[in-house]
Amino acid sequence: MIKKPRNQSSPIGTKPRAGQDIVSPAYAAKFPSVGMSLPSYAPKPVLRPNERASRVVEPEPSRWTRLRRRVTLKRIVIFIVLAAIIIGGILGGKFLYNAHKIFGGSILDILQTTKLKGEDAGRVNILLAGNSADDTGHDGAQLTDSILILSVDTKNNKAFMLSVPRDLYVKIGDSGHSKINAAYVYGESNKFADNGYPKGGMGLLQQTISQTFGIDINYYALVNYSALREAVNAVGGITVNIHSDDKRGYFDPSIDYVTNKGLVKLTNGEHTLNGQQALNFSRARGDAYGSYGYARSDFERTKNQRLMLLALKTKAVSAGTLSNPAKLSSLADAIGGNVKTDLNLSEVRRLYDITKEINPAAISSLSLNDIGGKNLLANYTTPRSESALVPAAGIDNYEDIQALLKQLTSSDPLVQEGATTAVLNGSNKAGLASTIREKIKAKGITVDAVGNATATAAISVIIDNSKGAKPMTLQALKALFPKATVSSTNAYAGSYSEDFVIVAGVDQVPAPSPTP
Repeated sequence: MIKKPRNQSSPIGTKPRAGQDIVSPAYAAKFPSVGMSLPSYAPKPVLRPNERASRVVEPEPSRWTRLRRRVTLKRIVIFIVLAAIIIGGILGGKFLYNAHKIFGGSILDILQTTKLKGEDAGRVNILLAGNSADDTGHDGAQLTDSILILSVDTKNNKAFMLSVPRDLYVKIGDSGHSKINAAYVYGESNKFADNGYPKGGMGLLQQTISQTFGIDINYYALVNYSALREAVNAVGGITVNIHSDDKRGYFDPSIDYVTNKGLVKLTNGEHTLNGQQALNFSRARGDAYGSYGYARSDFERTKNQRLMLLALKTKAVSAGTLSNPAKLSSLADAIGGNVKTDLNLSEVRRLYDITKEINPAAISSLSLNDIGGKNLLANYTTPRSESALVPAAGIDNYEDIQALLKQLTSSDPLVQEGATTAVLNGSNKAGLASTIREKIKAKGITVDAVGNATATAAISVIIDNSKGAKPMTLQALKALFPKATVSSTNAYAGSYSEDFVIVAGVDQVPAPSPTP
């Protein structure tokens, strides 16, 4: 049996309730900004005509003098070339050393590519987790308070980032129920090992994510506080566009003990952040009195984390970074000591080749508390009086969340539409709506509700409330019910607002078996 850490919750608790979970932020160590300056050069002076005329004409240099000048010039060129090689070798060596330290294998693997796990299916899912293990003064430093799924569509050059709430109350292996941010701690302390998963904390977290959300995780990366701070400094800062729901922007006066100032004070609009500012922005959730812009508390924090990751990705692959050896070296240093992953170098090279073609506008930023206009979560108080989150459908009922992720990760255009349906029994046969529901679900279409029609229908009816926005679903439903009529008038609008309402008529009742 896996031992549970202290102060973790058990499976029985109170019913979901409204509210927000608030936990004090941790504080990180200071890291200086990295900067560069370029010298300026003045143009060579040009002689006026009268100055040329009065200039003393020197005698033609001898052959020996010309030879000596050529040798001197050659030495200067050789020195410059050698200096460039030495500097490039040091920077390149640091990069390769750090790359080997992170990814293992041969440093020459960066010169080749390896097909990624999941690439054949068109979808690569990477689990990103962050903790503050590098901050020795932080209570609960091993807890992964930042958890994010990066899902890359390798065929259509798009991706999405989905934040997993750290307070999500889930079943973790043999440990029972607890907040998901403790899974890494369980796995590390109990030396988790199971077929198909990495060993240790990230293996147990990956297993928990896969089993809870019903998706395959192909790779993982664990980062600490320093990774974000130093990476942002390495690329010379990142530019973010603030869009707070509060017209004043964001303000969290919680004290950052590195700067001895408040964590965040940013107006709406464009800002350039250095490493410490980016780290503080990623941690702030409006805990302190007088804060504003953080009505959604931790959900606001995770939204801002996704915003900064996109900004860092944009800056890291920009020409100003890729053409600057010093920035590349600093970026390698930032990653080298602060990231742990099961990607190897050739896979990293392949991932880079794929993601460099993805426009930032094609990367969706998602949260389970507000996705497609729906909140799939509810607050919950554990038996130990801890604030937590559970699915809105109830503890351990992840059906709606799994259906959403199936839609997001599917390559099937029908599933991608994500249409919702309701099935009503318009016949006199009991249980017909439930039978039709299973028939529709088998095609990958979500059925939200079943019920009874207000009147008997001889022929089935497909009521299309999507206004033509779900053509693949309509086509599939017409194939399932070829005799059905299609209507845009919803006689059940007061009770059913799904994209499609199917009234299963008498034509769907199976004919009785012939009497022998």
